[in-house]
Amino acid sequence: MAISLPAFGRTKGMAPPAAKGTEGVYVTVDDLAALEPIACDLTFLRKAPVRRLLAGRHESRMRGRGLSFEELRNYMPGDDIRTIDWRVTARTGQPFVRVYDEEKDRPALIVVDQRVNMFFGSRRSMKSVAAAQVAALCAWRVMALGDRVGGLVFNDGEQEAVRPHRSREAVIRFSDAISVKNRALSATSDATRAPGQLDAVLSKVAAVARHDHLVIVVSDFDGHGPATRDLLLKMSVANDVIAILIYDPFLLELPRQGDMVISGGALQAELQFGRSNVRDAVDSFARNRGRDLLSWQKEMGLPMLPVSAAEEVAPQLRTLLGQLAWRQRRR
Repeated sequence: MAISLPAFGRTKGMAPPAAKGTEGVYVTVDDLAALEPIACDLTFLRKAPVRRLLAGRHESRMRGRGLSFEELRNYMPGDDIRTIDWRVTARTGQPFVRVYDEEKDRPALIVVDQRVNMFFGSRRSMKSVAAAQVAALCAWRVMALGDRVGGLVFNDGEQEAVRPHRSREAVIRFSDAISVKNRALSATSDATRAPGQLDAVLSKVAAVARHDHLVIVVSDFDGHGPATRDLLLKMSVANDVIAILIYDPFLLELPRQGDMVISGGALQAELQFGRSNVRDAVDSFARNRGRDLLSWQKEMGLPMLPVSAAEEVAPQLRTLLGQLAWRQRRR
């Protein structure tokens, strides 16, 4: 029996709310703006924290002639002769150069998935709403830290980019882009699923974030594959990359009886949870998929933080980011 996770993206009978801003189903700009004070104590990964009174807030991965001395090393052909430390060279009889860390700002790019597969929720909120809240919390925190923030919001047919800026207005523009895509979702939508959109968006982000960016990807990672892994790995070489996996616990806590009609748009199917082979197939698919994604953290050192749409988002994010920062300090 083949089970496709995106089939759970819409449940038969679910309709858009009549009232604007229905909690848990859709979000508005005001909803996302209200998260600003809640984001004040989030901690983001910094692989090279700055502990000196310098012009920049973050140490770049690029080595140059900045203000922060890093090390002495032997002169190599092609090195700038201006970096030669003549005192050490005279004392040792061998040419040595001084290496510095160049310091720069760290703009943030936040990628937010609002495809139709995100329009599912068994309790509390849709995955699309949880993703919107996570993205807004991250954006408010980055802005409060004094860095530029922007991002890219995508659904099955469109991508909308918001250029990074250092202002509240930039976060509001980003929140508005999220809200527009979020409120376009519907159980009756005839949008064609586009699992390839994930890799297309990540390719676009990789072309922009060449170095010294904070890249946060908020998605359920539907459509992921080897290309997704390679794109994230490529970006993580010269940037700080955090993947936030939005999930709904329904697939991990399946009912043991009853039937459910699910729809992927034009096609529908009935799942009979009273049959053990149906439960086992769905359970195996969900757990194997989760293990596959979470293994990226161990294999690549890529933070993959699981956030449940069935629980309040802010406490989960606060705990996960705190644990991530603690692990980095231990290294």
